[in-house]
Amino acid sequence: MSNTIPSKSESEVLVKVEGLSKKFCKDLKTSLWYGVKDLLSGMGGNKNDRELRPKEFWAVKDVSFELRRGECLGLIGHNGAGKSTLLKILNGLINPDAGKVTIKGRVGALIELGAGFNPILSGRENIYNNGAVLGFSRKEITEKLDDIIAFAELEEFIDMPVQNYSSGMKVRLGFAVAAQMEPDVLIIDEVLAVGDVAFRMKCYNRILELIDRTAVIFVSHSLGQILRVCSKAMTMDIGQIVYNGGLEKAVTVYEKLYLNKKIGDLKIVEKTSGSFIKNVSLFDKNEKPETDFSTGEDVFVKIQLYSEEPIYKTRLRVCIESINIGPLGAFSSPFSEVYFDLKEKEQKEVVVSIKDLPLQIGSYNIIVGWYGDDDNPVIDIKNFGTHLNVVSPEVKMLAYGTDGFFRFKHEWIKK
Repeated sequence: MSNTIPSKSESEVLVKVEGLSKKFCKDLKTSLWYGVKDLLSGMGGNKNDRELRPKEFWAVKDVSFELRRGECLGLIGHNGAGKSTLLKILNGLINPDAGKVTIKGRVGALIELGAGFNPILSGRENIYNNGAVLGFSRKEITEKLDDIIAFAELEEFIDMPVQNYSSGMKVRLGFAVAAQMEPDVLIIDEVLAVGDVAFRMKCYNRILELIDRTAVIFVSHSLGQILRVCSKAMTMDIGQIVYNGGLEKAVTVYEKLYLNKKIGDLKIVEKTSGSFIKNVSLFDKNEKPETDFSTGEDVFVKIQLYSEEPIYKTRLRVCIESINIGPLGAFSSPFSEVYFDLKEKEQKEVVVSIKDLPLQIGSYNIIVGWYGDDDNPVIDIKNFGTHLNVVSPEVKMLAYGTDGFFRFKHEWIKK
């Protein structure tokens, strides 16, 4: 990895990654043996790529991208996608097996909870240590010291050994040093999820303040955070880049990867006899089968019920679930108004409309439950892989300050 002093150009490329690859071994003894062989043969480090050997796998494979000053790259992918390995290479914690990383300027990183802290030193002493690692002089750190302590909200505990800090206190101190020292490149992993809500909001606001003069790489499993903070996103899977570009497309690709992997887990109950839900499907206002909708559209959910025996006074409940954070809301047929009766061996079709769809871009599960009386409360619950994809919101989320999974109807009144 090379580090040079950056120019003042806002369009300057601060991070350039070319053909980056890193492999690991699943077995410790085998890994040590491979390491000795590579050291003796001169094949280790950042030289030519090699084929995988038994028990090895690619944690990162042939990754290339650029990041400019003023950009915030959201890095998304499921566990094991290679995100953390990539960040460790960018931060110089591990060496790649192939490829090249060029970073211009000072790098601030918050990758692992408490990483870089000396537990027996105080918070104040660790500020100076971390600042020095970032390349700042003692004078520069002293000038920022009060701001760092105030941002971390650790005035009372700053002279206490870090080993006595809670996980949240370590995150606050680590982020405060990385952000208040204003590095040229700021790398943030999922560790912000440990902090409390108020501090996370302060961190996000600080990131937005830094973006104009910094290149930021932001990793989070919260798509709402990615949409709020980042200017573009990169989706990874099994160590490789599957998409690099706009936020909305990256989120869609990420969620479709999830659906492809978890489709077998979505069938909650499988019933083929008795009373059961035969099918759940989606239609648009023209009664055309459809799964892709825009924010604000009407969605029609068609539910097919079947019963081998007569069944009376049953109700339906529809739950909409985000694949990222779980259930978002549900609604049922009114208890005193809408019942569903079926005769022997009868099939019945029920349609419910979702008016003015309030969801933002993303993929969602539609789960339908069929319920009876107190003696038979749960008849069937089904998810046939019925996925509602919101593909285009009515307004751009970042441009107009609308974010989150829901788009709420609202009106600004100027007096």
